[in-house]
Amino acid sequence: MKMKETLYLETTIPSYLKAKQSRDIIQAARQQITTEWWGSRLNDFEIFISQIVIDEASEGDPVASAKRMEALKTFPLLEITEEVINLADKIIIQKVIPEKAVRDALHIAVASYHEMSYLLSWNCKHIANAQIINRLQKTLADERFELPVICTPEELLERSE
Repeated sequence: MKMKETLYLETTIPSYLKAKQSRDIIQAARQQITTEWWGSRLNDFEIFISQIVIDEASEGDPVASAKRMEALKTFPLLEITEEVINLADKIIIQKVIPEKAVRDALHIAVASYHEMSYLLSWNCKHIANAQIINRLQKTLADERFELPVICTPEELLERSE
């Protein structure tokens, strides 16, 4: 039996999955794509999250937060080690990601440290961003880590046979 590829689920995924329907066309499309991915592809991967995902998902409106937490309850947590924190610090020190986005650097660091195949995110500002990915690859290679494939649910919607 073929092993499932590993996937780190960043907080924007359960946020789009459980948010009330947006009137904004882009947000609504992302919600629809996320729901479709969740229903059709979720079980094709071994899914992981971290305490950062739990912390972010539990913030905000209590009803919305409860829905996000329910969606996340079965996924194992990846440990945030001292090495993960040091790697996130490197990402910020190298100015790949701004200091104000330390949690985004931590998502990338935890997924890289634990050798995830994919990091799934709708955060196109600091994570799923071609220019940032390019810089992340160099920074992580310098630290002897490999960057997971960073992508959106849309990119993982179709199964490649």
